[in-house]
Parts: sequence; C-alpha cells; structure tokens
Amino acid sequence: MVETEKRWLPHLSSEIMADARGPELDAYVLALEGWRRGLTLKWHAKDSEDFQDIKTWFVDKPGKLFSLHSSENSHYFFRTRGDKVTNAAVTVGSDKKLTKECLRENNIPTPEGKSFGPEVDDNEIIQYANKLGYPLVIKPADGSFGRGVITNILSVEEFKDSLKRVRHEMGYDETMVEQYIPGKEYRVYVVGDEAVAAMNRIPPNIIGDGVHTIRQLIDEKNKAKKQNPRLISCLIDINDDILDSIHFRGYELESVLEKDKQLFLSEISNISIGGDPISVTDQLPDSVKELAVSALHAVPGLEHGAVDLIIDARDGSGEKGIILELNPTAQIGGLLFPEQGDANDVPAAIIDYYFPETKNQKTSGVQLYFDFMDVLQPLVTRSAQRTTVTPYPEGELFARKYTIKGDVQDIGYHRGLRKQAFERFLSGLVFNLENGDIDVVVAGTDLEMVNDFGNAIWEDPERSTVLEVNVSSWDKPMKIGFEVKADLKTQIEEYRRLREQLETTEAALKKAEKEHKRYNQSMSWKVTSPLRSVSQLFKKGKSK
Repeated sequence: MVETEKRWLPHLSSEIMADARGPELDAYVLALEGWRRGLTLKWHAKDSEDFQDIKTWFVDKPGKLFSLHSSENSHYFFRTRGDKVTNAAVTVGSDKKLTKECLRENNIPTPEGKSFGPEVDDNEIIQYANKLGYPLVIKPADGSFGRGVITNILSVEEFKDSLKRVRHEMGYDETMVEQYIPGKEYRVYVVGDEAVAAMNRIPPNIIGDGVHTIRQLIDEKNKAKKQNPRLISCLIDINDDILDSIHFRGYELESVLEKDKQLFLSEISNISIGGDPISVTDQLPDSVKELAVSALHAVPGLEHGAVDLIIDARDGSGEKGIILELNPTAQIGGLLFPEQGDANDVPAAIIDYYFPETKNQKTSGVQLYFDFMDVLQPLVTRSAQRTTVTPYPEGELFARKYTIKGDVQDIGYHRGLRKQAFERFLSGLVFNLENGDIDVVVAGTDLEMVNDFGNAIWEDPERSTVLEVNVSSWDKPMKIGFEVKADLKTQIEEYRRLREQLETTEAALKKAEKEHKRYNQSMSWKVTSPLRSVSQLFKKGKSK
C-alpha cells in the first residue's frame, strides 16, 4: 500500500483533543464546533430530564450528553446523534434484522441473509446456511465494534464451529447469517442529502521490513496509533483471534516478516479492533455516495448517520455498492483523524444541519477551546444536573506572547498575572521555561486590553524581578480562562485526569481478562483449531 500524507483539521489539533481521547471524543468535537460558533453549550448528567425521551446508553460517566442553544433553536445530542434522529430510527439502525428489512423494502442492495432468534434450533440455521451457499458471514444481530463477527466461512464444518462459537460460547441469542461479499469496506457519513465524508476501513495489518518480528511490528504500529486522538483507544490487541490469524498464515509472533509484505491480522475491518481508517471522500464514486444517501433515507427519521458498505470485488466497474449496516450513533473519529488522506469536517456539517443560521460564524485564527475535564467536574461529583460552558468571546480574537526574563518563576507572581488577565477579560496561560524565564500568553477581543497586559507584567516587584520583556505573536490553541501550568491546582487536575484514564484502562483490562478466561475454557474451540487451520490454508490456496 502506498503511504500518503495525512492532513488533520487544524482546529482539532492533538493539544485540543488531549482531554477527549476515547469514548468522549465524538461528543466533544461536535459540542466544540457549536460552542465556537457562539451557541450556548450545556453538558448534562445521565438522569437529566432533558434526555428522558432520547435513546442513550453507557452514560454513567459524563461527557456524552450535551445541548446547544441559539436565540432561535435548541437541540439535544447524544454523542454524534442529535434530536432530529427519531427513537424509531435508532431502534431500526441498532437492529440488523430491521435494517435489512427497510433496505429491501426500498430496493437498496444488501447481502442476502436471515436473522435467527434463540428459539430456533441450530440444525435449522445450518440447513439455511447450506441452502444460502458458501462463503458466508455469521454475526450477532445487535452487535457492534466487530465483536462476534466471523467472515468468509467456506464449509458446513467451519460454519458449525462458528455458529457454536458465536451463539453458545459468546452468548449472542439473536444471530444473523448472510452472504459473504468480497471487496473493500467503507464507512460513509451522510448528513441530510449529502455524503460529507468517507473512509476505507482496512483490517488490522502490519507491513514487514525484513528486520523486525511480527510482535515488534505490532508494537511499533500501536505506538503510532497512540499519537492519533481516535486510534489511541483502538490498538491492535494480540489476543487468541490475532494469534490464530498469524498461525493460519504460516507465521509466529517472533517471525521476521519479509520486506514490504503486508500481513493481515484479522478479516474484520472495524477501527475499534485496530483497523486502519483511510480517507477516500474525493475518490469514492458519486454513484456509491448517492447509494449511501438513499440507504440512510430508507429508514424514516434517520436524518444523519453512518452507512457501512462494501464495493463488490466481483463486479468490474468498482461502483457496485452493497449496504452492510446503518449506524445512527456513529463514531466519527476515523473520519476526523485518518491514518492516510484528508480529514473531513463532519462536526461542521452536523452543526450546519441543526443550526443553519450559524454557517457564517465559523471561527478562524487563534483557536480557543474549553477545559473539558473542568467543565464536567460538577457532573462527576453529582453536585449539578447540568453545567454551562463559558461563552465563546464575540468578535475577532487577538493574542500575544510575552517572554519575561528575570527572577519570575514564583507561583504567587503567576497567580497575580492570572488576576490581571481576568481584570482585562483575557484568557491565557503561563508556563516556566528551563532557563528560568517564563512565557505568558493572553488573548481577547479587545486589542487595547491585550496590549495593556504588558504593563501588568512589571507591577509585582515583591514577588518578581523583571529584567526584560519580549513580545511576539501567538497563533496556537488556547484554553478559555487562564491556566497557570506550575499551579498545584493544575497539577492536581492533571493527576485526576491520569487517574481516570488508569481506571478506565483497568476496567477494560478486567473485562478483557474475563473474556479471555471464558475463551480459554472453551475446549471445543481448542479442539477444532486443526480444522480451522486446514480451512484457512484452503482459503489461502484458493486465493492464489
């Protein structure tokens, strides 16, 4: 695969995204876009009465429920889904069986298949699979993140093994069996009548260099993913499925992968399990984009959301799209932070749709953002049901950086500068330099006040000895308010943020260990390993 430069949106830099790397990313970027346009932004607790009539899930931890208000409109959002999407549409989009029925009723191409409830005997499902014909896919009817999906099943023996795995060992009562369609998978995000972004989802993979082992290549790829605000929570996990895939292809973890050899570690393309998002918005054929729009509108009340599709490799045109799934509450991080290609501003498209009166109010220049963790704190401590973010300043922003030389690293002096900034209605930050100097940055809509702050620098001789001040421009992101980097409070907030990240990681680890234990206890899965190996070798030989 040819590497191409990735270009992320400048107003969503890594610094701005630092507090929202994970489940809160989608809500944060959408809320930030609305707030920057002058809309009033409020965050809500899980039991807020404003969300009683909106379908939500996993909202015990604040940061996924918010509302935006203008003088003309108010709208409520759960992650990327706003209140223009009906609950009925969410129900359909969350159920693969209902989705398939809607698509068929509207003559939208989708793989032939059928859903089976817990009351159906395994033999009946096997008979249906044989009638439908191989290769096949089996997956949970209400699953997500690629869990429980087994693709390219070539034989009845392999199907029986997969059925037992998904239905009885993983515990998915509602199971779907459908045709396997070879080809590249895409996610297209549709807002209204427009496909505003698209990405090719490539299964987890590594590329050899002839020097490093497969384990080392996975580690290196995960290091790169940790620099991506979306992919930091989507690392390649060396679990039994990955190990099976490596072994099926004739390798071990300690094998040195040949130079330029691309090794796929799974057949599942979900970003959440380590897949690669590649931006293809400009390359995707218009006919495929139009199909995605039609598929979304096949579900009444689904005003915006993601359409997952595959372009059938058996068709030579490269334009035969087949719809796989619809997602009313889609994650958009892969579209904003692709591994290759240009990012697409999905948050802007959604806010345009809900608040068209703000289309001409997009910000430029210095990018202010709010302290996400600080804003959510009243909800975390349950001292409030909702919290309102300080309004975005009206008018053009002016920013200056003051580099102050002398004996100026006293924390009391820094706090005094913060007081001086607040008196002038300025936002800013102060941080120590290694040579003993400090940098102070201030920004505001009143240029006179920004310049006048230079006078305040000299007004605290008891706690500082200022020798020289150099003034320069500033165009980097800045939090609203005033941040003293060396302040104990700031350090405590950073510790709290890291502790919360650790707790989240530990919870995920416990869950993974539990699933791993249940997996290892499945003797049937171990016993049938040779059969799966033979099947995979057969696939490999057939594809040559």
